[in-house]
Amino acid sequence: MKKYFLLFLLFISHLSFAQNNRQKIRGVVIDKLSQTTLPGATIQINTNTGNVGTVTDGKGNYVLPDVVPGRYEVKISYIGYKEVVVPNVVVTSGKETILDIAMEEDIKSLNEVVITANSKDKTINSLTTNSARTFSMEEVNRYAGGRSDPARLAANFAGVSATDDSRNDIVIRGNSPVGVLWRIDGMDATNPNHFASIGTTGGAVSALNTNMLKSSDFFTSAWPAEYGNAISGVFDIGFRNGNTQKRETSVQLGLITGLEAMTEGPISKANGSSYLIGYRYSLAGIAQAMGINIGTTATPTYQDLSFKINSGETKLGRFTLFGILATSTIAIEGGKLTSGNLYGNGNKVDFSSRIGIGGLKHFLQINSKSFLSTTIGINYSKTNQLNYAYDSTGNSYSKEENKVSKTGYEFITSYNLKINSRLFFKTGVQAEYMKLYLYDRDRRDLREAWKQIWDYNSYTTLAQSYAHLKYSISDKLTLNAGIHAQEFFLNHSVSVEPRFGLKYELNHKNSFSFGYGLHSQMQPLNVYFLQTLNPDGSVVYNNKNLDFTKSHHFVLGYDLQPFNDWRLKAEVYYQYLYNVPVNTYSSSYSMLNTGASFKTDLEDSLTNKGTGRNYGVELTIEKFFSNGYYGLLTASLYQSKYTASDGVERNTAFNGRYVANLLTGKEWKLGREKRNAITTDLKITYAGGRYYTPIDLQASQRTGHEQLKSDEDAYSSTYPDYFRMDFKVGFTLNSRKKRLSQSISLDLQNVTNNKNVFSQNYDDRRREISTTYQLGFFPNFIYKIQF
Repeated sequence: MKKYFLLFLLFISHLSFAQNNRQKIRGVVIDKLSQTTLPGATIQINTNTGNVGTVTDGKGNYVLPDVVPGRYEVKISYIGYKEVVVPNVVVTSGKETILDIAMEEDIKSLNEVVITANSKDKTINSLTTNSARTFSMEEVNRYAGGRSDPARLAANFAGVSATDDSRNDIVIRGNSPVGVLWRIDGMDATNPNHFASIGTTGGAVSALNTNMLKSSDFFTSAWPAEYGNAISGVFDIGFRNGNTQKRETSVQLGLITGLEAMTEGPISKANGSSYLIGYRYSLAGIAQAMGINIGTTATPTYQDLSFKINSGETKLGRFTLFGILATSTIAIEGGKLTSGNLYGNGNKVDFSSRIGIGGLKHFLQINSKSFLSTTIGINYSKTNQLNYAYDSTGNSYSKEENKVSKTGYEFITSYNLKINSRLFFKTGVQAEYMKLYLYDRDRRDLREAWKQIWDYNSYTTLAQSYAHLKYSISDKLTLNAGIHAQEFFLNHSVSVEPRFGLKYELNHKNSFSFGYGLHSQMQPLNVYFLQTLNPDGSVVYNNKNLDFTKSHHFVLGYDLQPFNDWRLKAEVYYQYLYNVPVNTYSSSYSMLNTGASFKTDLEDSLTNKGTGRNYGVELTIEKFFSNGYYGLLTASLYQSKYTASDGVERNTAFNGRYVANLLTGKEWKLGREKRNAITTDLKITYAGGRYYTPIDLQASQRTGHEQLKSDEDAYSSTYPDYFRMDFKVGFTLNSRKKRLSQSISLDLQNVTNNKNVFSQNYDDRRREISTTYQLGFFPNFIYKIQF
């Protein structure tokens, strides 16, 4: 084995030092608001031999040829527009770097000094005021412990925590993960994760192939009017286009992401049409064979196919077809509750899920000031789950049967008008027609008859509309104002939501911002159709008339760029939630705690009379990647409270109180042209333990199944604080002979093997409370080749 490994190293070393080989940076420059191209824009990079530059052609396209592989800072300037600086542009020998640039028109007179805008300070969505962050896929793949997962990357940002190693659910400012919205290429999407279940927004493994995504936006509060049906946060993800000039292929091998093959290239070079296709298959079984603890003794199987077909420019506009198809299955045999059985709570579980996301998008440039964007799409999700339990004698029996499917047909359209350099208007509508199949029955033990929880097969619709106005009052003061409205046709719930943002730039280094938004969200679909049997045998749906949960968001922010490539950001926020479903009788139950465990909410007598409040302060100190290193420090102090039908204010299950992340990394260039690199990355997370309701051991022993303590003790205990350290080392080889690059990395997660508590459960076999721990030390290996 060692002999073959040495031969492999000699082979790639031969490719690396044979002869000179360089690459291209190319793309298109457009106006950010009107989407029209900008001919004559200047693009520059600084290389070891001096500055290299070019200008865009009549269609806004540019090419920087003969670029040595490495990291670059790209500057783009155009008369009458704010200069844009894009840091950390990575060039490899195996793939062309496609960098499309959107520029903002400068409202100052042409003889004034043009202010430089670092792309890290700007979101892709131009209507954002605060509480938003753009992230690149290079960051997703670079950070230690990230597992090539956008949600796990977002957990490093201020105000966000994810102290569950088994899933990528994220808690934003103390809100339930259920409140997160996923949007893909402008279309609201079903949960894009493997092993996802109804009413959730996370999963064990992301079905998003980060090698196929472009830089995307993440919002944590008071987002623009175009986003609806969310109260916690928004992921606005987009697929990139395939290469329009040459065919390229990537192959990647990873213990988490699996075996991946991706290909892209032109369909017609004349009109810029292209394709991009990627397929992944899990390799978790190999990790288990190597003795690595992946969170379960069972072998999970998952695979996904992602694609985007771009028509290029046609007489009818530009069409794109995109989608994700994913399946996942696992059969957990059950057994002793240990850290090796993170899933299933020690019981036998058979689980399978399927998702399908697809859309056809049409972009039409009406004139130099306006454009129309329209999408029709489909969201499909299906899960089958059979849960078993063990009695005190060790015999297993089927405890729950669950079958759920949802098919959503979507229509989305928006009209965008750049009235002038100061004023921009956007309006749009969207509707989703949802076909539902819900079936669930359970029993506590063999002595009980089955109880029907769901048995529903029907349809409903959610419709949304919005209007948004952006106005630059002066070169220092910018106003964003809008309104969003939505109606749920099942019970005709209606919500009208104002949005407001104001940003004042003291100078090019300092700015203040204020944001407000009223946001609402429908309940998880399964909640509406929990059924109750009347004495006469008829079925009633007590939750069917539940209204939207609503939330007022208030945010005050301060941004400072003290030095070049450094940023400091602080935000203070307050969130008031109301219309929260709680029991019709006096109890501690609230829907704000949904998503705190694998258990499904089975409360069938709910009313919208609960409230909640989240408040806190956040700090971000960031050193952008330059001079071979980067750093990111985020810290949050917060409280998350709720009031149920008994009128008592309690801590929510997501009140961690504090969370801090430290990320840093260093890159060392190697070789005569410094085209190869060794990288190291470190991540440290420390977060407060979450609140939970203790188990009543005596009552559990008496009844033979888990019983929690009374409402007086609801969310009164906390798990120990969460600590985890990840370390990653990587090596990149850029061939000097061929258009080929290779990278290899070893991501050592939880290097201290810290035993973070995952949950506590009652085990009737041993008649005791068992503690399950999060993942211990976990090495994740990734190899990637591009050509």
